Amino acid sequence: MADGNRFFPAPRLILAALVAGAVAGAVAVYVSESRSGNNAPAQAAVGESKDDVACAAKSDRAKKVAASATGEVAALLPADPPQSLKSLAFNGPDGKPMTLADHAGKTVLLNLWATWCAPCRAEMPALDALQKEKGSDAFQVVAVNVDAGDDVKPKKFLSDTGVETLGYFRDSTMALFNDLKTRGLALGLPVTMLIDGEGCLIAHMNGPAEWSGQDARRLVETALKPESL
Repeated sequence: MADGNRFFPAPRLILAALVAGAVAGAVAVYVSESRSGNNAPAQAAVGESKDDVACAAKSDRAKKVAASATGEVAALLPADPPQSLKSLAFNGPDGKPMTLADHAGKTVLLNLWATWCAPCRAEMPALDALQKEKGSDAFQVVAVNVDAGDDVKPKKFLSDTGVETLGYFRDSTMALFNDLKTRGLALGLPVTMLIDGEGCLIAHMNGPAEWSGQDARRLVETALKPESL
């Protein structure tokens, strides 16, 4: 089991990340040494689309899955209500535009990260380990980089942090983050969402977590169980 404490930066690194984010004009970095500061604002009203209505009916499922988020991932909150995230758009590993709907049938742990985010630097190797161990036709970690500019810095970041298994997903426009912010789901970086095979948001978290440990594996296993169980 990974040592959860080693994935989180010292306070001086967090301070440096805040300064760097301000200079870059980027969105504020979400930091929490307690790993639990998930005081997200109320989610924006869910639309009345057919997909949103279908997702909203999964409220009990969302509560059950989120209840299994304990220990290192205890900051994960149930979607209230669950909503469709099928339309979330970003570029795939081949550089071509895609949406979350392209992952239909697969439970996704969607994470947004940036090179200037110190908690992200600590968290990415843990997400990589989770994908390596639990990634399958049924589950995938989709970590989307939201740096502005070209691919040079993000790819170097992945290399420097030893990330080998995660696919390289990208959105350099901040449109993805702003979409989630409008929905009341994103306060800063990192932000992580658990989404089921029908594109419904089941649970979400602002701030870092230890994704390579037993608590995260248990969460994924619960999310993958048939809804009838």
